[in-house]
Amino acid sequence: MPDVVRAEAELERPASLGGLFVAFTVLALQGFGGVIAVAQRELCERRRWLSAQDFVELLSGAQVLPGPNVCNLSLMIGDRFFGWRGALVALAGMVTAPLALMLLIAWLVGHAEQSPVGHGVVQGALGGIAAVAAGQIVGTVLKLSAPLKDHVLGWPAATGLAGAAFGMMAWLQWPLLWVLLGLGGVAWWWCHFVLKQQQIKSPP
Repeated sequence: MPDVVRAEAELERPASLGGLFVAFTVLALQGFGGVIAVAQRELCERRRWLSAQDFVELLSGAQVLPGPNVCNLSLMIGDRFFGWRGALVALAGMVTAPLALMLLIAWLVGHAEQSPVGHGVVQGALGGIAAVAAGQIVGTVLKLSAPLKDHVLGWPAATGLAGAAFGMMAWLQWPLLWVLLGLGGVAWWWCHFVLKQQQIKSPP
C-alpha cells in the first residue's frame, strides 16, 4: 500500500462537537506568536485529524481568502467534519479563550506600564516572546515544506515558487494581494496545465 494511502487510512476524526471545541480551544491557547506555528503539530501529529498534505491544502485556501488565516482554517476544518455547525464551533473554540485572556492581559499591561519598573518588565517580556514566536514560525515553515516533495509540479518547481513568494514579500516588499494574484495565478495555471496533461496521457 502506498505511504499516502496508508497515512489517509490511519487518520481519525473528532468524536463530537464538544471535542472539536475543546481541541481548538487548546490549540488557540498554545498559539503564542500565532496559532499556525502549532496547528500543524496539534492537528496532524497529535490528533491525526489531517494528513500533512491536507493541512497544506487547507492552509493555502485559508491564506488566499480574506480575513485572519487561522480563523479561516478553523472554519474549513470544522466544516470538513461537522458541516456548518462544526465550522461555527471550531471558530468559537479558536477565539473565545484567547479573547478573554487578551482582555485580561491588556488590563494588566495597562496598569503595569504606569510605573517605570513595570514598563521595563513589559517591554522585556514582549521582546522575549517575539524571539520565540519567530523561531516557532521558522520551524513550522520547515515542517510545511515536507509535502512539497509530492507536489504535482515537483519539489524543485514548488520550492522555486515558495522562494519567489518570499523574495517578493521580504525583499521587494510587494503587497500580499499582488503576490497572491500574480504569482498565485501563475502557479494555479501551471498546476492546471500539468494535471490536464496527466489526464490526457492517462485516460480513465
